[in-house]
Amino acid sequence: MALADKQLSCREIITKAVCGKGRKFSTVSHTVTPPHHPSSILGAWVINHQYEAVRSGDGIEVIGTYDINIWYSYNRNSETDVAKETVSYVDSVPLSYLDPKHRASTEEVSAEATQEPNCVEANITSGGTGVLVRVEREFAVEMIAETKVCVAVCKGGCDDDGKDYEYGIADGGYEDLDPDLLDDEL
Repeated sequence: MALADKQLSCREIITKAVCGKGRKFSTVSHTVTPPHHPSSILGAWVINHQYEAVRSGDGIEVIGTYDINIWYSYNRNSETDVAKETVSYVDSVPLSYLDPKHRASTEEVSAEATQEPNCVEANITSGGTGVLVRVEREFAVEMIAETKVCVAVCKGGCDDDGKDYEYGIADGGYEDLDPDLLDDEL
């Protein structure tokens, strides 16, 4: 018996679902001013990253902080020190997908750092008093909310009475597939 032969009706149900998604990569520059004029940069790294996500307008804002640590030499490379600065940021991530029929009062947002903030370059500023640090970061965000979905409802319930149903592919429907087109990474 084919599925089309069975009498179906549709019903709207309310469920929680991913109703919005977005992703944003950003590169930002910060200037850290150490207590001594740096002679050379020996290392630069980002630690203690903390963030949270909040709904804002047509997107999701990721609000966070991290510490930038610069290991540098001074006094003509005769001494070293570490300069630390805490940086605050707000990244506005637009939603590339948004279900317009979701219930706004049930929104829950989350963010995941797909690339933690990372120092990719650190140079002494032209004045020689600070360090210009370039940081990359990337976030993926989701919004979960209640929304309506339409489902097929079988008359008589879900009991299939032990019958097999065909879903549009007759026996032997796979012979025409080209095995060379299959993805080897599966």
